[in-house]
Amino acid sequence: MYSLLEKIVQQNETHAKWLNTLSFMENAGARKISACEHPTNVSLIQLKHAAEEHRHAYYLKKQILKIDPDMCKTYNSNELLAATATRQYLHSLDIKACKYLQQNFNLSKEELKYAAYLFVTYAIEVRADELYPVYQEILTKYTSKIMVKSIILEEEGHLEEMINQLDEFSEDWKIHAEIILEIEKDLHNQWIDAISKEILQVNYAE
Repeated sequence: MYSLLEKIVQQNETHAKWLNTLSFMENAGARKISACEHPTNVSLIQLKHAAEEHRHAYYLKKQILKIDPDMCKTYNSNELLAATATRQYLHSLDIKACKYLQQNFNLSKEELKYAAYLFVTYAIEVRADELYPVYQEILTKYTSKIMVKSIILEEEGHLEEMINQLDEFSEDWKIHAEIILEIEKDLHNQWIDAISKEILQVNYAE
């Protein structure tokens, strides 16, 4: 991850696409959270998470302006890194998590949506707590104008809030969370591999 991010940060076009890719994923996460809302019983924390993930998507998109205002204006595939893997990542995690939760809990449709929100968001927050600090470390190393420190602080808060909600959901949630984390790890590795291959191809072509 560290060496890959170093390569990304040192190339303006690739760096802009990376920021756009992160923005896409934050936006997709926010939309997933909203899609999991109960028609009437929506908690303040759930609204807060959706709002903050949308803000992260906006913030990351805005950071691209520091590289080149004409780059990555949309989420079209040619403006993302490993577009197919990027689009499938969160969607696949959601589907696989729902399948697992349905097999292990007796849940209604609305209950399953909420459970998926809890476990999928938890897994993504654990990943964010690993990824963003490494990214910031490299940005600092190369004295980049880009910063993600504000996102790191909010993601740490999100993780704590997810743990509190999972404590209320089930006493043995950690056992199930470990399975979801393993599913996420496999998908994350596929995503990183796809990005690595794409960057290698670009460098080779140059």
